[in-house]
Amino acid sequence: MTLVYLSLAFVVGVYFGSHFGLPWTVALPGSVAAVVVALLLRRRRGLLLGGLCFALFLLGGVRFAAVPVSDDLQAYAGGGTVEVLGLVIEEPEPGDSSMALVLQTRAVDGQTARGNVLVHTTRYPSYEYGDLLRVTGRVVEPPDDLDGFHYRDWLARRGVYTTMTYPEVELVAGGQGPQPLQWLYLVRHGMAQALSAAMAEPEASLAQGMLLGLRHSIPAGLYQDFRHSGTAHLLAISGLHMAIVSGIVLSGSVWLFGRHRPTYFAVTLVVLWAYAVLAGMSPSVARAAIMVTLFLLGVFLGRQRSAVTALAFAAAIMVAVSPRLLWSVSFQLSFAAVAGVVVLGPGLQEWGRKRKAPGVVVDSFAYSVAAVVATLPLVAYYFGYVSLVGIVATLLLLPVLPAVIILSALTGGIGLGSVGVAQVFGWADWLVLKFMTVVVGGFAALPFASMELGHMDGAWVWLYYGLLGGAVLAFGGRGVHPA
Repeated sequence: MTLVYLSLAFVVGVYFGSHFGLPWTVALPGSVAAVVVALLLRRRRGLLLGGLCFALFLLGGVRFAAVPVSDDLQAYAGGGTVEVLGLVIEEPEPGDSSMALVLQTRAVDGQTARGNVLVHTTRYPSYEYGDLLRVTGRVVEPPDDLDGFHYRDWLARRGVYTTMTYPEVELVAGGQGPQPLQWLYLVRHGMAQALSAAMAEPEASLAQGMLLGLRHSIPAGLYQDFRHSGTAHLLAISGLHMAIVSGIVLSGSVWLFGRHRPTYFAVTLVVLWAYAVLAGMSPSVARAAIMVTLFLLGVFLGRQRSAVTALAFAAAIMVAVSPRLLWSVSFQLSFAAVAGVVVLGPGLQEWGRKRKAPGVVVDSFAYSVAAVVATLPLVAYYFGYVSLVGIVATLLLLPVLPAVIILSALTGGIGLGSVGVAQVFGWADWLVLKFMTVVVGGFAALPFASMELGHMDGAWVWLYYGLLGGAVLAFGGRGVHPA
C-alpha cells in the first residue's frame, strides 16, 4: 500500500494547491528537506514514508501552481471584431439548432496567437474534426455562473478561456488534423450513417450513442427515460461503461476459453481497446481504457486485489500531467467505477458463488453492482438525481449490452461497404435495442422511479465514501491487499 499513500499524498497536494496556493520558494526547499530527513530516519519505516508523503504533497501543490491560467486570446476578450484562424481539435458537439466547436488558434488578425476558443455556431453547414476555419466575430470571456453551474471553471479545465457566439465562419481547408485521428473520425462518421441507414429510429440513434458515443441524435424523451430509470450511464462511454462491458466480456471469455490459456485476457483486452477506438479515443475514453486495462492486468496476473495500487499510481500520473483533471467529471467517474470493481467486486463475487449461481452470471452481477455503487454519489452530486430502480434496471439490460455493441459494430462496419448486407445484422440489432427501450420505458414510468435532488452538498459525497470505506474495512478489507 506504500505506493497508494504516496500517490494519494501527491493528489491531495494538488487539491491543496488549487485552493491555497503554494509558492515554489517554499515548496521545493520544504520537499528537499522532507526527503533528506526521511532518508536519515529510513530505519523507522513510518517516518520514512511520512517524509516522502509530505514531500510529494508539497510537489503536488507546486505542480498545480504551474498550470497556465490564461492564453493569448484573453487579450482580445471584450474588444471589437477579430478574425481568428483555428483548427477544430475535438469532435463537434451538435445541439438542437447549434453546434459547439473547440478551435486551436493559429492566428488572430494575421498575428500568431496560441490558445483554444469555444465557438457556438449554426447547426448547418456542419464541420468536422480537422477542419481549418476562419471565424470573424467578438471574443468574450465565458460567464462565471450559468444557472448554478461553474461554467468558466469547467471550460478552464478543458484549456478554454474564451468563447465566440455565432461568428461568421469560413472553411479554409479540411483534413488538417493528425492523420490517425482524422481517419478514425471519418470511420466513425461513416459507421454512424450506416447505422442510420440500416435501422429504424430511435434504435439507430441509440446504437450510435452506445457504440460510438454520439448521443446528440437520441430523442430527448428516450434520453429522459434512461435518466429516470437510472440507466443513463449505459449511454456514456466512460470508466463506468467500460468497467461493466469489460467485466461482462471477461466473465464470458473465461466461461468460453477457461483460464488455462491467456486467450480470455487477450480477447477482453482487444474488445476493450477496439471499443475505445470506435468511441473516438477522446482523452476521457483513453483514460478510462487505461484504468480498466490495469484492472484486467491485475486479474490476469492473479493479483486483482493489488490492482488498487496500480490504479492509484496511474491516477496520480494522470493528475501530474494535467492537474485540472482532478475536477473532471469523467475522470472521477472512471476512477470510482474501476476502484469499485477492484475493491467491491471480489466480495460480491464470493457472495454470489456461495449461492451456487453460474460463474458468468455471478461475475457480471458483481462487476456491474460494484461499479454502480461506487459511482452513485458522484452521479447524484453532478447530475442532481438518484434512481430508485437503477440497479435492477441495469441488471436487466447488462446481459444484452455485449450483443448491442457487437451487432452495432457489425452493422456499422459492414454498412461502410454495403448497407443492404448490413441490414441483416441491423434487424437483429434493432430487436435487442427495442428490448432495451421497452425495459427503460417501463422502469421510467414507475412511480418514484427517480428522485430529483437539486443542488447537493459535497459533504454528502465524502460521507458516503467514508461509510463505504468503513464498511469495506469492517468486513475484512476484501479487495484491498498490500502490494
